[in-house]
Amino acid sequence: MQDFLTFVSQNLLLFAALAVTLVMLFLNLFGSRLKGYQPVDPAEAVNLINHDNALVLDVREANEYQSGHILNARHIPQSALAKRLDELEKERNRPIILVCRSGSRSGHVAGMLKKHGFEKVYNLSGGIMAWQNANLPLTRK
Repeated sequence: MQDFLTFVSQNLLLFAALAVTLVMLFLNLFGSRLKGYQPVDPAEAVNLINHDNALVLDVREANEYQSGHILNARHIPQSALAKRLDELEKERNRPIILVCRSGSRSGHVAGMLKKHGFEKVYNLSGGIMAWQNANLPLTRK
């Protein structure tokens, strides 16, 4: 045991880096659950849309949305969501799937919706890129 403690004290920087790495790994794996929303893959999203009447909320900017989006998705850019949150009030009890390009921006919005009392909040893991990789359709209408 003494040898281990000596080793740790001589390699303190390495052990600090290990601790930071482990914390980051934990947050990456469980951060969304700690914030109260669930990640879903494209297949799970399709299931929520078809069976639970989930609302798809696309939080990308207008030019990204116009280049292709999920059919019947509602578009509210992340930058405008705080001002337009009242538009979602009647959807409070409906499952909401948040979509962006890669799943990062929509993860931030998911946390925001949970803070405002929305219960069934989901984030499309991998965003539109994962949707396209699953060969699911997009529309430009």
